[in-house]
Amino acid sequence: MTESEDNIIRVRDLVVGFRDKTILKGLSLDIRRGEILGFVGPSGQGKSVLTRTILGLVPKRSGLIEVFGRDVDGLTYAERRRMETRWGVLFQQGALFSSLTVKQNIQVPMREHLKLSERLLDEFARLKIEMVGLKPDAADKLPSELSGGMIKRAALARSLALDPEILFLDEPTSGLDPIGAGEFDDLVSTLKETLGLTVFMVTHDLDSLYTACDRIAALGDGQIIAAGTVEEMLENPHPWLRSYFHGKRARAIAGGPSAVRETHRDPFAAATGG
Repeated sequence: MTESEDNIIRVRDLVVGFRDKTILKGLSLDIRRGEILGFVGPSGQGKSVLTRTILGLVPKRSGLIEVFGRDVDGLTYAERRRMETRWGVLFQQGALFSSLTVKQNIQVPMREHLKLSERLLDEFARLKIEMVGLKPDAADKLPSELSGGMIKRAALARSLALDPEILFLDEPTSGLDPIGAGEFDDLVSTLKETLGLTVFMVTHDLDSLYTACDRIAALGDGQIIAAGTVEEMLENPHPWLRSYFHGKRARAIAGGPSAVRETHRDPFAAATGG
């Protein structure tokens, strides 16, 4: 496999702005096939803007975006629609339709892109609900009847409705308690392995970076300031990276990735030293 084939998403010299403010300033980034890439950076610097630009929800001023080896600017409407069935998106707050049940939410993309009987729609929705670890009775619940963690899982199930190859996650563990966040990280890692997914994860969660991500890319002043493994990030001298990976909030990960994974799996043992 060549380098270009290995990069399922390729961004070059991307410029994005709103009115007189430029957010992304010639950003370049590769997302490799089969990896979980964690995307970090200071708040308000444009992490979610990059996701939405790749998805076509925010227009770019200039630059190249290639997905599956295709320049998205050169796609016809029909080709773009077909490409969109090959990715799934989990927005930060879930973005579930409040008037639809979990089952109906999951079926929305299926009804839009597939021609299936009601029996098959129900069966596929049931499978997706089981896949994300929700109980079967969640199918008929409205979003207002779900906990925060259940909303995240229901939204994840909807993002998997069309069996995508790429999964975009925007702050997937925000608002979750540490145990719930850890379980969600484990779920994403398992789904990546079992389904062969490529995952682009915007996150602030240090534990997610250590326990779920294969690589990390950091955004600063509209560009990628570093990309690599956690170990490489820890050694990077950039001031923001030093503050982020070696600051007070990073004390729990001072022992390195293996120590974090053990703490992540057994918080009681970590707290008691056992």
